[in-house]
Amino acid sequence: MQLKTSLNSSSPAFESLFIEIRNMSLVVDQLESYDRSNLEVIRIEFAKLQRKLEKCQDDKEDYSNAQIGSCKHGGILRIGKPVISQLNADLNGGFRYGGWGKDSKPLPGSENMHWYYGYTDTLVTKITQYSDYYKLIMRQAFKTHELYVRYQYDWQGTGNNYVVRENTLYYQFRSTFGMAKFNMTSVTAQFKVIPKASARFSYHYSANQNLDFAADESGLWVTYATEESNGNLVLGKINEETFEVEQVWQTSEYKESITNAFMICGVLYATRSVDTQTEEIFYTYDTNKNEESHVSIRFEKFQEFYVYLDYNPADQKLYMYNNGYYVYYNVKFKA
Repeated sequence: MQLKTSLNSSSPAFESLFIEIRNMSLVVDQLESYDRSNLEVIRIEFAKLQRKLEKCQDDKEDYSNAQIGSCKHGGILRIGKPVISQLNADLNGGFRYGGWGKDSKPLPGSENMHWYYGYTDTLVTKITQYSDYYKLIMRQAFKTHELYVRYQYDWQGTGNNYVVRENTLYYQFRSTFGMAKFNMTSVTAQFKVIPKASARFSYHYSANQNLDFAADESGLWVTYATEESNGNLVLGKINEETFEVEQVWQTSEYKESITNAFMICGVLYATRSVDTQTEEIFYTYDTNKNEESHVSIRFEKFQEFYVYLDYNPADQKLYMYNNGYYVYYNVKFKA
């Protein structure tokens, strides 16, 4: 019923698909109780139905009003309804923390590659790649990279907001507070400390989320706070070649009042919770003009709790990992 409400459609085609999914959900619940081997067949049918649902949603409203990679628009006009790409990423339950999405700057030949990570706490211990969306839904992994190899290396991270760019995972290093990047092509890791970055300030509701990585049309970013800024959010632009923060912008917004943040075309968008069903983009900082403003762009939460929200410039979607569910949002830009 939550899915039906979230997509807010009353078309005959959607009603038919909703009935199919509701009935199949009942079957899944029964199968899980006594025969998990048959779930593979059910997953296939779910994947097919999900594609139909996404097409219904795409046909309902066109959000593709800006060319991919272009910043010739006036920023976000609105956020679409949540689209559920996976009903539950963890059949056993408990993978509350994690993330998923596509490479924000895919290497040639890897344009359809997806990634996923889920765990019971905020540790980042591995990342799994899938060659395309269907393989992601079917859990048919292309490759899994462990960030911990016993007796040799410890590359584990912590937090929830990380990005994959050019087949490289950017995340917060656990052992020594700072930035980390794990190259999945060469299977090597690199670590850098951000001067003055404090491990004391996290996003609201997000434990250990001291560094938040984001990617947009102009490159790679990281947000954090410092003691010097009294906990206000600091935005840094990362030089991807040197892996150094080369430019810094100071905002006036207290980091712990923010639930999440992302970048689009050099503009920071910060969100906060309005109520159990509503999230709001309430603050922006435009690095192109060195201007900040308060706005109100509300969008629907899929569930009250979520840990991962990030924009992907490769397809202009917002990706959310929500308590084991894969969710994405279409973005409508101003002309």
